[in-house]
Amino acid sequence: MTLPEILTKAVSFVAIIALGYVLRQCGFFQEKDFYLLTKIVLRITLPAAIVYNFSSMEINPSMLAVCLFGLGGGIAYVAAALAVNRRQLPQRRAFDVLNLPGYNIGNFAMPFIQGFLGPIGFAATSLFDTGNALICLGGSCTLAGFLLGEGKKRSWKELAKPLLSSIPFDMYVIMTILTLAHIRLPQVVISFAETIGGANAFAALLMIGVGFQLNADKENLAAIARILGLRYGIAVIFAVLWYCFAPFSIEVRQALAILAFAPIAGAAPAFTGQLHLDVGLSSVINSISVIISVVLITITLTLVL
Repeated sequence: MTLPEILTKAVSFVAIIALGYVLRQCGFFQEKDFYLLTKIVLRITLPAAIVYNFSSMEINPSMLAVCLFGLGGGIAYVAAALAVNRRQLPQRRAFDVLNLPGYNIGNFAMPFIQGFLGPIGFAATSLFDTGNALICLGGSCTLAGFLLGEGKKRSWKELAKPLLSSIPFDMYVIMTILTLAHIRLPQVVISFAETIGGANAFAALLMIGVGFQLNADKENLAAIARILGLRYGIAVIFAVLWYCFAPFSIEVRQALAILAFAPIAGAAPAFTGQLHLDVGLSSVINSISVIISVVLITITLTLVL
């Protein structure tokens, strides 16, 4: 893919995000519509995209190790959050544990992967997100609860519930097993999934635009700079290491380099609010990370494709 082609497609993705934001500002979309779009993406279009893309590929069992990259990346960010805040109050430590780790894969990185890489890259992304989900859909929230003295209120059953009730996570697991077992779904199911899954990139990017927020107070600028500076400083290291040294094919290493720059997990503001921390600041950090990720992923695409 040539540089003009990469930039043209990347600009079109950004334009969809901008379209969602403008339509929200104009009143076409309301706050409640963001949650409706989220349901459509997470429960309909993304699962369909997973079914279709897995149905058109073969997975080498060695690729299952990609799950460890998603899990390991999340653990590294949690460790970094604890290290830089070891002398801070529990509230700040818990906030950083929630808002530093985790990758927004299904709603953000997946559309880029769909647009620029083939089925192998999509499979690698799905496996990466399976490991990532262990952190961003329960692990980080449980640890934050312990830091706030609420660990006794959360059991392992509560930790597993968000994972098992996540349709994309369940679909990753089911399709990975079917693909490894060489079990192919009926063609009518694949065709149905292809039609719906083709809308995933547009729906996910539009959703991001509708939910975009930029209303940070000056007093929160230090926290924003701290978290995003640490987040993307580590991301650069991961991208270089994963692309240059990961023991996979070039397609998988390209996907890993892109995934390293995925935004902070979209579930972070929800979990932040659940623990009665600053959900407004969390939402702003999440939105700014989307802007930074668009730029860095576009640059990465021009370097690795």
